[in-house]
Amino acid sequence: RLASEIFQRCLGHREAIHKTSMPCTLYDPCCGLAYHLSVLAYLHGESIREVIGSDIDEKAVELAGRNLSLLHNTGLDRRIHELLELFEQYEKESHREALQSAFLLREKLSGFPNSLATRVFRASATDRDEISKQIKPHSVDIVFTDVPYGRHSQWRQAELPEGSNPLTSMLNVLLDVLSLSSIVAIASDKGQKVVHERFQRIEHFQVGKRRVVILKPI
Repeated sequence: RLASEIFQRCLGHREAIHKTSMPCTLYDPCCGLAYHLSVLAYLHGESIREVIGSDIDEKAVELAGRNLSLLHNTGLDRRIHELLELFEQYEKESHREALQSAFLLREKLSGFPNSLATRVFRASATDRDEISKQIKPHSVDIVFTDVPYGRHSQWRQAELPEGSNPLTSMLNVLLDVLSLSSIVAIASDKGQKVVHERFQRIEHFQVGKRRVVILKPI
């Protein structure tokens, strides 16, 4: 629910500031398993042209690709086939329930926009060279990311200049790929400050331990 609200706020700011409601390219540079991206694309597919995710963890990227593939019939059919094999082999109730959910999702996807593109790649959120290889300049309209908090995930400081702020480094990299009508939403813990001279904060709020900041590039 919170991810959906944040995304809709981004769409609202983009339309109010940049006077556009064209479908957007959505990017998450700390996508993990792409749970948020998958849900946002499912709920708001009519507002999205392309979904891009990246993460530094190779296993996470593999699973993110599988999750995003469920937004397309080929990926979902592949998962249904896997579940059928598991159910035939083990006859577990959990597999039966997963199959029921998969069939329901396939039925709902019949009205899903076929033009939606999804892709994921491995890169640190602060790796300008790799991200620039994968994403065209000035092509990302909305960034939505939930950055590492230090409990289940953390920034890999060894890949950053000594004493640098990883959020600042990430925003530096994003400047290369953001479009002229872009909006950036970052969720973090209260200990991480989202401040950058090339970005203007247009909204911020707090939900529990999460702090959400919405920015636009200057």
